[in-house]
Amino acid sequence: MGLTRQYLRYEPAALFGLVASARGSVAFVALRGERGRYVAVPGCEHVFVWDTRKGEKVLILKGLKQEVSCLCPSPDGLHLAVGYEDGSIRVFNLLSGEASITFNGHRAAVTVLQYDHLGGRLVSGSKDTEVIVWDVINESGLYRLRGHKDAVTQVLFLKEKNLLVTSGKDTLVKWWDLDTQHCFKTLVGHRTEVWGMALLSKEKRLITGSADSELRVWDITYIQEVKDPDEPESKKSKGPSPGTEENTEEDETLELDEHPEERIVKCSKVGSIVREGRDRVVTLATDRMGKFLACHGTDAVLEVFTVLSEEELQKKLEKKIKKAKKKAKQKSEEVPERSVELSLQEEIQRVTNVKASSKIKSFDLILSPKGELKIVLLLQNNVIESYNVDLSAQVPQAVRACKITIGGHRSDVRTLAFSSDNIAILSAAAESVKIWNRSTLQCIRTMDCEYALCSLFVPGDRQVIVGTKTGNLQLYDLASGSLIETLNAHDGAVWSIALSPDQRGFVTGGADKCVKFWEFELVKDESSVQKRLSMKHVRILQLDEDVLCVRYSPNQKLLAVSLLDCTVKIFYVDTLKFFLSLYGHKLPVLCMDICYDGTLIATGSADRNVKIWGLDFGDCHRSLFAHDDSVMYLQFVPKSHLFFTAGKDSKIKQWDADKFEHIQTLEGHHQEVWCLALSPNGDYVVSASHDKSLRLWERTREPLILEEEREMQREAEYEESVAKEEQPVVPGETQGETGLAGKKTIETIKAAERIMEAIELYREEMAKLKEHNAICKAAGKEVPFPVNPILRAYGNITPSAYVLEVFKKVKSSELEESLLVLPFSYVPDLLRLFNEYIHLGSDVELLCRALLFLLKIHFGQITGNHMLVTVIEDLKKTTISRVSETRDVLGFNMAGLQFLKREIEAKDEVTFFADATERFEEKKRKRKKKEKMVLAVL
Repeated sequence: MGLTRQYLRYEPAALFGLVASARGSVAFVALRGERGRYVAVPGCEHVFVWDTRKGEKVLILKGLKQEVSCLCPSPDGLHLAVGYEDGSIRVFNLLSGEASITFNGHRAAVTVLQYDHLGGRLVSGSKDTEVIVWDVINESGLYRLRGHKDAVTQVLFLKEKNLLVTSGKDTLVKWWDLDTQHCFKTLVGHRTEVWGMALLSKEKRLITGSADSELRVWDITYIQEVKDPDEPESKKSKGPSPGTEENTEEDETLELDEHPEERIVKCSKVGSIVREGRDRVVTLATDRMGKFLACHGTDAVLEVFTVLSEEELQKKLEKKIKKAKKKAKQKSEEVPERSVELSLQEEIQRVTNVKASSKIKSFDLILSPKGELKIVLLLQNNVIESYNVDLSAQVPQAVRACKITIGGHRSDVRTLAFSSDNIAILSAAAESVKIWNRSTLQCIRTMDCEYALCSLFVPGDRQVIVGTKTGNLQLYDLASGSLIETLNAHDGAVWSIALSPDQRGFVTGGADKCVKFWEFELVKDESSVQKRLSMKHVRILQLDEDVLCVRYSPNQKLLAVSLLDCTVKIFYVDTLKFFLSLYGHKLPVLCMDICYDGTLIATGSADRNVKIWGLDFGDCHRSLFAHDDSVMYLQFVPKSHLFFTAGKDSKIKQWDADKFEHIQTLEGHHQEVWCLALSPNGDYVVSASHDKSLRLWERTREPLILEEEREMQREAEYEESVAKEEQPVVPGETQGETGLAGKKTIETIKAAERIMEAIELYREEMAKLKEHNAICKAAGKEVPFPVNPILRAYGNITPSAYVLEVFKKVKSSELEESLLVLPFSYVPDLLRLFNEYIHLGSDVELLCRALLFLLKIHFGQITGNHMLVTVIEDLKKTTISRVSETRDVLGFNMAGLQFLKREIEAKDEVTFFADATERFEEKKRKRKKKEKMVLAVL
């Protein structure tokens, strides 16, 4: 039997070149006791925390595989909730950087997250149209709210009442009563999607942003607050203010009161504020105090408004009445005070407009203790900008405080190259060329360039050449970071460049149907005595189609040219005579490479296939279906017949050209991969993607066995299919407005299996114990009982204690879903064990939660089982007594803590007054001393 070929695994080593992903939201976070200095931004699957003062990355909250879709810091500033594309939510501790809680409930990307004012509950909205309320303290889901017909765009808690307001792309704004978990009001006064919402004026006003330039303002009146029941309806709700826009079709009559008997709030439109932007609202938000409101569209302008407080409004109204009375006095008329009202534009005033350097994707604002408004903007082009607005100025202006750019390119990287010593990495995009140190991942040079399409390091690694979209070749010196020379090489884009194996020159292929040969030469520089490097055009090969890619064979005898007519032509380098034509691809060949010994050529095409050809006769050895979209780049690993391909399907794959096998898939990028580069020693792969990130992959010493790899792939596919299966149905529950918060995942199934295994072990051990007791009785003496190795590993615990241990290890957020998939045959044993545990008084809270859930989902079968009648009766007694005991203990502890709090506060007050008296006495002494000195001088 022959030996199997051994491959080495490539592992992700680093993610760099990314300042922030434009898909999520930006948020100020409190770190090291400071607010307004640190901002959290999404960075593909991670969350980066940047110091805006120093422009440095201070913390990375590591994600798993899915891309971050939204962020929300907790009110206490200690935690950050992060929503992902797969619908999962993780809560990170900002002090340790670890994910403390994971919630799984949504079936699509999380679009919005919001904490309540205490930080005990978290609400999430998703593209799956559902809203879920989570209990952060208990680490579990409370309930799911259904009602929207499209993606949820915003969710807001009302502090004073236990209410929730949600908006969606279905043009609706829904009001939910969280006590009864139902929607009691729907606002339908919008013609298009509602993209944003904010609460103002101590939750008495709601402002919504839609697809037009209007911000609609709604007055919120709490029905319970109305004192006089005989008061007419017109007086209860304030009508539209004069001087505001009002659409008669969009008034309160369009509100659908689904449960009129349970009306809690009245919401009426009072007018609109017109934005300067004409496109849709992208983000609409207020600061923490609700004093400032800001919004932006799909452009680069952020509009900032201030909301006047009640005191300021009163002052303004008094002024207006005074003015009106003065005017009326001149005309000898009387002005009733009630007729003077403030317009909406006077209540919500424009402060300033912030013009960013590129399109804004998200923002956050915070009012600093100094009275300065701090704004952070996340831009589309991989940039974070921070602005300060001085509110004390006569005309407040936004001043840019910080711009974080050095860590990445403004546009997609289209070409990559490794230096010959494997240390430097070149990346070039539409605006700049950057040189990175591979070990530190720091950008060591940034040079401005035209739109780059291909690049290479000149032998010696002191210069680089970049081919551009305009047809130029640009030569840069790395030591000085300057452009040495620009040559007009082609009449169209320079699509490909390849260094000759003898390192004396290179070849370029362009959109002008030409292949040009160049040689390096030293020319005398006019400005200095020394000679400098230059490029000399020596030969040209004219073809019938645009050239997409060129490659030399390692012996420099052959040149492969990929053309727009879907063929690859092979020419002799010395005579430029035609040798072979490789045809078979249905779409143009975008990339190709020749292996180190010149025997094979691999071609990657837009038809998603990779073909492996022999270079001696031009025969196609194998055609491989490589990617789910165009193959963008292909390169052989040095000194081997293995090669890597990059595709528009966001994957990088490794292949064996001898055995025609797929070896490994490198997953990490979230969007199209444009290019990759292998280091000359083959130990590193660097790739660039449309998600603005550069990723480094490192070859490890770990052998990769194909059979194991395939097995792991099958397991991953099975786990994915399990998650996509139909969710288990709770008996007696209809698909209504509300439902269970969790969803079935592979983790919940595994947790249920562990519980089942523990109960199986308990049953076996109980049966063995019975048998052992019978043997002892028959023998008339004590026979040693063999202890189960699993129980011995847990410290010789009893089987029932082992079941409790397993049960306690189930994550709180997965408990209900695990019990839901648990077969009923295990439930009777579990109920008997619960009775035993609660009687002992261990983990009463957890066990009661599980017990009540089991009774809810298996009510019919439990009540119909005569064997369980006594168990349920016992449970009733023990549960009531133990729960009341636990409540007494908690009540006692709470009273004790409140007493201690009062004691500490009283102590602090005494200390404060003592300090104040001391300072007063000190001031008195100083004053007397000063007076004495003045008298002495006099």
